[in-house]
Amino acid sequence: VQLQASGGGLVQPGGSLRLSCVVSGSPSAYNAIGWFRQAPGKEREGVSSISFGDGATYYADSIKGRFTISRDSAKNTVYLQMNSLKPEDTAVYSCAAGLYVAAWGPIPRRPYEYDYWGKGTLVTVSS
Repeated sequence: VQLQASGGGLVQPGGSLRLSCVVSGSPSAYNAIGWFRQAPGKEREGVSSISFGDGATYYADSIKGRFTISRDSAKNTVYLQMNSLKPEDTAVYSCAAGLYVAAWGPIPRRPYEYDYWGKGTLVTVSS
């Protein structure tokens, strides 16, 4: 499974960006995609996740109401629409793929719960 994140860039506070994560490889190896971010000097944190089977989603409290995760199955792409961006959203954003079974518990949101990772894309929010 390979993942490619794109769409990062420089944006002013209050602006918007849409990140894309194109996934390729064996579809039987994953059914959930997560977006993560890592700011300089900080640990990687889960931002948002989506389950392909039941459409369940997860949003971190820090971005709830501002970011939206979605999926285009025909394009094998997961998007992260980011609105009302703040300077504290500045980070390298990465996407990851893994397996999720609802019976196991909540939709995966921690790095160790994902098996496949792509390279990140830098988002800088600054005036």
